[in-house]
Amino acid sequence: MHDPEDLASNPSQTTPFGDMVHIDGHRRRLLQAGFGAAGLAFLGIPGNAAARGALSPVISFRAVPVAVDDALHVPEGYEAQVLYAWGDPVSEGPSFRGDASESAADQEKQAGMHHDGMHFFPLPAPPGERNRGLLAVNHEYADDGLLHPDGMRAWTADKVRKCQAAHGVSVIEIRQLPAGPWEVVRPSRYGRRITAYTPMRISGPAAGHPWMRTEADSSGTLALGTFNNCSNGFTPWGTYLTCEENFYAYFVNRGAVPADQARYGVTDRGFGYRWHEHDERFDAQRHPHELNRFGWVVEIDPHDPSSVPVKRTALGRFCHEGAVHTLAADGRVVIYSGDDQRNEYIYKFVSRNRFDPSNPAGNRDLLDHGTLHVARFDADRTGTWLPLVHGENGLTAENGFGSPAEVLIRTRQAADRLGATMMD
Repeated sequence: MHDPEDLASNPSQTTPFGDMVHIDGHRRRLLQAGFGAAGLAFLGIPGNAAARGALSPVISFRAVPVAVDDALHVPEGYEAQVLYAWGDPVSEGPSFRGDASESAADQEKQAGMHHDGMHFFPLPAPPGERNRGLLAVNHEYADDGLLHPDGMRAWTADKVRKCQAAHGVSVIEIRQLPAGPWEVVRPSRYGRRITAYTPMRISGPAAGHPWMRTEADSSGTLALGTFNNCSNGFTPWGTYLTCEENFYAYFVNRGAVPADQARYGVTDRGFGYRWHEHDERFDAQRHPHELNRFGWVVEIDPHDPSSVPVKRTALGRFCHEGAVHTLAADGRVVIYSGDDQRNEYIYKFVSRNRFDPSNPAGNRDLLDHGTLHVARFDADRTGTWLPLVHGENGLTAENGFGSPAEVLIRTRQAADRLGATMMD
């Protein structure tokens, strides 16, 4: 299986960011003196912050020597602890047997594979404990050679289902006792696993659009699952944002790949997951709209295990790497996210309405209304946020953008048209 991030599917002819910054011995000084400060200001950080030391490291330690042994090395004075490993129970359920013989139903109650982005949500610590809280953890991808006793030999629908169960997100409850390490609380009413087939609500401008409708969901508002969850974010109102990154790697189109699918990296071979062989929704030729239901930021309420995850389409559709929030001076929510495929773009979303800390429930739909922007960097060390607004700057029906929903479903193509700067 090759790395999907190495695939370049951007046909734009704009000058890449790397070509604006000379890759030579002066690059570091250029970044520090010019692009670095300009970039900080562009992202809303005062340009003199670095000079004040505000961005300097807050942790210093003796570097760990390079090693090739199969062991975990930590700096002097630090220690590492295994808290939650693949196959560990989320709350109540079977533990990993050691031979990968668990079923998909077992895997649904266990930690998924390849932990990635995560966030800790504090809870009040009861007497006798130092700390307690909820940890939301992404499970980015699966290694089928380890997940099944015989790997990918005799490929079956059960193996596909188990692989899908090993993707997604965990929510676990953890605590720290006064004299001990952190541990997972079991059983826990918060414990939850979200997989590649967990029902999810589609919200925002793209919800219900014909391009979001499938044979299984004629409404275009209910998707099944999230996967390739890489980086993450969280909101000021206490929810978790998990980012669907290289989602296209799970789809295969054995026919002539349409331009819109090719722009999102779909090929006639796929990247080795073979889900399409036993789950036809990943056959992009038979079900082309299923692809449009992935590549979003998914909001999860870790405090309510019965809540339905929500795909927030106003934040755009691309290979999201991170969803970092800040509050604008006027109280609106701003979410920054990068498209983590070669030669793609940087985005920010600005909510229409303001965050109200006194009304948590009233903030729940803030990410459904607002404006998505894409970054253009210029050779004079300045940058511009270009709004991706239907009807403006060529984002019209004549150019393939018939509505705000179509701008967001085709976020990459909209950013191409506006002349965004390709990153690496």
